[in-house]
Amino acid sequence: MTEEKKNYTEDTGQTVSEEKQAAKNAGAAEPQAEAGTAQDSPGAAQETAGRGAGEAGAASSEEAADADEPEDAGEAPENEKESGGFLGRRSKKEIADLKAKNEALSDQIKRQMAEFDNYRKRTEKEKEQRFAMGEKNVAEKILPIVDNFERGLAALSAEEKEGAFAKGMDAVYRQMLGQLEALGVKPIECIGKEFNPDFHNAVMQVESEEYESGIVAQELLKGYMYHDTVLRHSMVGVVQ
Repeated sequence: MTEEKKNYTEDTGQTVSEEKQAAKNAGAAEPQAEAGTAQDSPGAAQETAGRGAGEAGAASSEEAADADEPEDAGEAPENEKESGGFLGRRSKKEIADLKAKNEALSDQIKRQMAEFDNYRKRTEKEKEQRFAMGEKNVAEKILPIVDNFERGLAALSAEEKEGAFAKGMDAVYRQMLGQLEALGVKPIECIGKEFNPDFHNAVMQVESEEYESGIVAQELLKGYMYHDTVLRHSMVGVVQ
């Protein structure tokens, strides 16, 4: 009885041990098989992961493009259609303000240019007037010298006028008259002319059978004109 139980126990124990060992071996084989499968196809796993990352990147790029693109990109604004470019993106009021400002600046520039042109003309005219005044002052100072030449030559006799000294004095006298004429200084004609207070200064009345009353019959001091102005009035005797 005891030997059969032992045998039974040993048989049962052996059977149980074998079953346990078989179950243990079977459980260990399944993870190894799965690990083997994973190890046998690493490229497939990487390919799957790369494809997923690419799809995620493409989705992100499309979302960023959608976010950057304006809602009204399909159709340009009305102002941009009319004006185009930089001005097209501005409002009509801003464009009107810019045009008004541009017109104001253009008008200001035109006024400044006109003022500068008037200033230039005014300064040129003043310069000419100062230059003419200087010439006039010089001519006035030379006239007494011319008068002395005329008095000296008039006092010479006919024989003395033929001398070399008299001829030299006469040449100097004529040279001075030529220089005065080049400056615009000319003598005033008065003998036989009607008395004109603008050019003549009557210092005496004379009797004359040749000229009528009011006519200049005698010249006491020669007068001169500087261009269109009187440099010195003629001192004359008028027929009464």
